[in-house]
Amino acid sequence: MLWTANQFIRKFSTATVYYQNKLKLALIGQSLFGQEVYSQLRKEGHKVVGVFTVPDKDGKADPLAVAAEKDGTPVFKFPRWRVKGKPIPDVVNAYKSIGAELNVLPFCSQFIPMNVIDHPKHGSIIYHPSILPAHRGASAINWTLIHGDKKAGFSIFWADDGLDTGPILLQRECPVEPNDTVDTLYNRFLFPEGIKGMVEAVQLIADGKAPRVPQSEEGASYEGIQKKENCKVSFNQPAEAIHNWIRGHDKVPGAWTVIDGQVVTLYGSSLLGGSVPTGQPLDIEGTSKPGLVTSNGLVLFGTDGKALVVRNLQFEDGKMIPAAKYFSAGESVSVELTEEEKTTAQQIRAIWKGILSNVPEVEESTDFFKSGAASMDVVRLVEEIKQKCDGLQLQNEDVYMATKFEDFIQMIVRKLRGEDKEEELIVDHVIKNINNMTVKMPHQCFINGRFEDAENGKTYDTVNPTDGSVICKVSYASVGDVDRAVAAAKDAFETGPWGKMNARDRGRLLYKLADLMEEHQEELATIEAIDSGAVYTLALKTHVGMSVQTFRYFAGWCDKIQGTTIPINQARPNHNLTFTKKEPLGVCAIVIPWNYPLMMLAWKSAACLAAGNTLVLKPAQVTPLTALKFAELTVKAGIPKGVINIIPGSGGLVGQRMSDHPDIRKLGFTGSTPIGKHIMKSCALSNLKKVSLELGGKSPLIIFQDCDLDKAVRMGMGSVFFNKGENCIAAGRLFVEESIHDEFLRRVLEEVKKMKIGDPLDRSTDHGPQNHRAHMEKLLEYCEIGKKEGATLVYGGQQVQRPGYFMEPTVFTDVEDHMYLAKEESFGPIMVISKFKDGDVDGVLQRANDTEFGLASGVFTRDISKAMYVSERLEAGTVFINTYNKTDVASPFGGFKQSGFGKDLGEEALHEYLRTKAVTVEY
Repeated sequence: MLWTANQFIRKFSTATVYYQNKLKLALIGQSLFGQEVYSQLRKEGHKVVGVFTVPDKDGKADPLAVAAEKDGTPVFKFPRWRVKGKPIPDVVNAYKSIGAELNVLPFCSQFIPMNVIDHPKHGSIIYHPSILPAHRGASAINWTLIHGDKKAGFSIFWADDGLDTGPILLQRECPVEPNDTVDTLYNRFLFPEGIKGMVEAVQLIADGKAPRVPQSEEGASYEGIQKKENCKVSFNQPAEAIHNWIRGHDKVPGAWTVIDGQVVTLYGSSLLGGSVPTGQPLDIEGTSKPGLVTSNGLVLFGTDGKALVVRNLQFEDGKMIPAAKYFSAGESVSVELTEEEKTTAQQIRAIWKGILSNVPEVEESTDFFKSGAASMDVVRLVEEIKQKCDGLQLQNEDVYMATKFEDFIQMIVRKLRGEDKEEELIVDHVIKNINNMTVKMPHQCFINGRFEDAENGKTYDTVNPTDGSVICKVSYASVGDVDRAVAAAKDAFETGPWGKMNARDRGRLLYKLADLMEEHQEELATIEAIDSGAVYTLALKTHVGMSVQTFRYFAGWCDKIQGTTIPINQARPNHNLTFTKKEPLGVCAIVIPWNYPLMMLAWKSAACLAAGNTLVLKPAQVTPLTALKFAELTVKAGIPKGVINIIPGSGGLVGQRMSDHPDIRKLGFTGSTPIGKHIMKSCALSNLKKVSLELGGKSPLIIFQDCDLDKAVRMGMGSVFFNKGENCIAAGRLFVEESIHDEFLRRVLEEVKKMKIGDPLDRSTDHGPQNHRAHMEKLLEYCEIGKKEGATLVYGGQQVQRPGYFMEPTVFTDVEDHMYLAKEESFGPIMVISKFKDGDVDGVLQRANDTEFGLASGVFTRDISKAMYVSERLEAGTVFINTYNKTDVASPFGGFKQSGFGKDLGEEALHEYLRTKAVTVEY
């Protein structure tokens, strides 16, 4: 189905409300949407008595089947329900055997017989992604855009024997933005609100309040799935209609035209506001006016004189390129020399000749290094020219950037004219006098060495969780901003100084950047405190302190990245040699979370840059400010423009575009497991990007009776409450040996009651606000579920009655293995304690490993043999023994199972951003 293509799936949560009336449901359908509907309905207390979905494909089950099988729900995978239009008796009987009271069809690609549709007491309800009766059929979202509808939405209707014609139970709508795509509509509204709508519809039925509103035939339409041959663009219409046609067919099957005799598919259309940029004309079949290849993409014109811009082009062989790169860049334009400059050029030619004594004549095409020059010759050349041209700023790396004589002279002339000077960085700071200092914060996108507004001019509020006040407005980046950032990063890697720079010089710049971060550490920590709620003292030591250490550590690696020499069978007598080289990947994308905004940036970007890559980074939408301050410091450090680009905005828009972009070669992500899975899928479908994922956790901490109990209590507190519990390796579940359980709990409660909750800028505060309102509400919901399932709440569980998003440190005990609290991560200040029988080492290990996550773990015992036995069997990427939270920049960090793969920190992190090339030579 067209509308399901390339969806950027986000983790979804609805407020849990326990209703009196519950139903026995059959879920018929498939996809991640179906999986989320299934999970939310079960969470609301409805009983799913059977799931009917599609057969496994290539050995992989549909996401709905995976979730249901994990829960023990009966799952049926029928390839079809009918043969030659007649129901298959065995299939229908299997369905009837489960005794459902209502069929729920969230997304179903199969034809379901009417004797199944009508069988349950309450019949069947279906989700459809349009405002019925408009756009009946399988490609509703696409046709919503193709027709230029101003509103989109979904309908939940009672199934009948027509095609999407049944009575309406519930409808919701949203505006269509001018540059919305199928993906943005789905991710912003149709997916999250559709799940809520399905849950609400089922409850209305359970409560006997569900309406049945007959569909009107006025405005009814049916459109089928488009075939590629029918998707050719007609340019004999206004620009908006052309734009709607292209975006409505993006990504599948793709709107196309003919350029230079070949079929070219157009992707990433947006309406062009303001004046048309300059560019190179391009003849396109069927147009009355040539297109323009500009730095923003391919500009196309409608019959109304208005324009749109297309960002990407795909050729018949499958190759996709940025539209701005349709024509080769060609040679750079040479400057014409004055007579004085010609004299200077001749003097420099004489210097070259003096160094390259083996060259009969220095010609325009003479290459300095191919003519035999070495590194000492570079120093001599630079110093002689600086003597000859008094005041000229010339560096050794300048020689490496222009190795041909003609290019070298052009570079020297531009320097003498002052044309090469970097544009002074202009920053529209938001200034706050806070924490006994003046804090200056950038708030715009950082692209190609400049701060600038988002392409569409949109902004959003970033909020101080201490009191809920708005800190400032931040640019809300668009797809076009991502494309421009990627283009800048690609140019910086392929043609800029960064890609040609000596590794030690690259390290020198990273050391300088670390020094600047340390110089601004109080300002960075203050920004971190007001934007994320981190306690200032912790932000100073960990959020910022470890970030500085990370950049220094990887700066030292820049000139130590080495390949190997490999003996091969053909080495003798044929004189063959094989060696390997470690090379950077190119443009990398990094998506970071909101719990440690600066530190997560450092963990990923320092290794990425040390390896020689360029990057485009998306900070978390709710915590963008330290990343943008970091961008400002990179300019002061001398990092060349385009190497680092920071794009604030939403995951559904910016993150999805990064996943899909054909010029990005690697994506590093830290966040939730569901989003990580979808990123991996998008990266595979686009261009097989390399991916590293640091995802969710439910880290077990096992405390044996022979431990140092004072230390176990102190470290156990830190394992849960460090950074307000917003810590990826937080101990999600504590297993305490039965004989010390009560004493451990007593001591924990004594310490919890001493914790000072308050303003994170107060140096005596232990516990600041949760990062944002939605997260705090999720934590309160988590506690309510725990209480309802029978866990014992011994402390906390409430919002602190003061402005801001403060949550009481919370302690639960008597948590049993089947409970929600035992299985799901809270990501907050909630201690979850379970007992285990004295001496049952293998039993507690089995319980600790009974999770799909494997990020971290811990054990407390004085018995080193027991500690090593347990550590060998814990299925986690990190095991702490008699300590916790002790990470170091030199130690690799990453998870097992559904906590992801790939490593941050340590030497292993470098390999995430390198590729290995094997070279064999015969000599």
